[in-house]
Amino acid sequence: MKIVITGSIAYDYLMTYPRTFREMLLREDLDHLSVSFLVDHMSRHRGGVGPNIAYTLALLGEHPLLVGTAGQDFDEYGAFLEQAGVDTGGIRIHRDLFTASFFATTDRENNQIASFYTGAMIRARDLSLRDVLEGRADLVVISPNDPVAMRNYVAECKALGIPYLYDPSQQVARVGGEELAEGVDGAHILVVNEYEYAALKKKTGYSDEDLLERAGTVIVTRGEQGTDIYTEGWVIHIPIVPPREIKDPTGVGDAFRGGLLKGLAAGWPWEISGRVGALAATYVLEQIGTQNHYYTRREFVERFRQHFDDGGLLDEMLSD
Repeated sequence: MKIVITGSIAYDYLMTYPRTFREMLLREDLDHLSVSFLVDHMSRHRGGVGPNIAYTLALLGEHPLLVGTAGQDFDEYGAFLEQAGVDTGGIRIHRDLFTASFFATTDRENNQIASFYTGAMIRARDLSLRDVLEGRADLVVISPNDPVAMRNYVAECKALGIPYLYDPSQQVARVGGEELAEGVDGAHILVVNEYEYAALKKKTGYSDEDLLERAGTVIVTRGEQGTDIYTEGWVIHIPIVPPREIKDPTGVGDAFRGGLLKGLAAGWPWEISGRVGALAATYVLEQIGTQNHYYTRREFVERFRQHFDDGGLLDEMLSD
């Protein structure tokens, strides 16, 4: 199955402030704010929704094509993805810009001040699927990216007759109801979290029944409560896999999507595909950074079988 992943490509710069922001943020002086914080730790992590999904898919034995735009600082990141098994042939490098970057400082009370630099991601709107697809794709994932690019990819998938998974995620807050409706209408699969699902319905005016009618399958992730898959008149509940420890939830949803896509590529039923996604998500929860985890396929299958019965389907992951 040829899977194409479109989405943001970014670096995450994570910093920690040993005290509290509220000590420096004075309510009476917020109208002329000028303050800086001396942080005691900073780490840079590979991120972006597109690579996060693609990395999990590659760990599970697939070779997805990643489509997106990056900047002059991407060479090392690109080499890492290639080594992991991701096809980076769909990435366009813009040497006059830096790769999109997320800067976040967290204080000791877990309050966070953050900013996002769009960087080369803004050029994604100029990258057409027609420019990078060699032959026909079986499924295109449209995940958070430059909003214009996301809208373009929806239109291109419809024009080319390519099934697509619509994953607006955090861009639900950014784009309007008309654009969201365009993405939902005709989607093969819609994936959002519980909060985004409510916001999506409010912005589009669609009911639960409307969304099911317009998208073939609707998947709603619910954090510790697991995931619900609505398809063909059924509701399939997917439980979480209990983590051994919790370090950072960033990227958990992306890993779930990667695991789910592995199941779809293998032709497994929703019950198994969703559970593969649940375990993939737990691996990310146990690490800091969205691509700092690693497992062999044998390790993954062994841990899966500690929690679920796959009826031998996952043996296929051990055969190559």
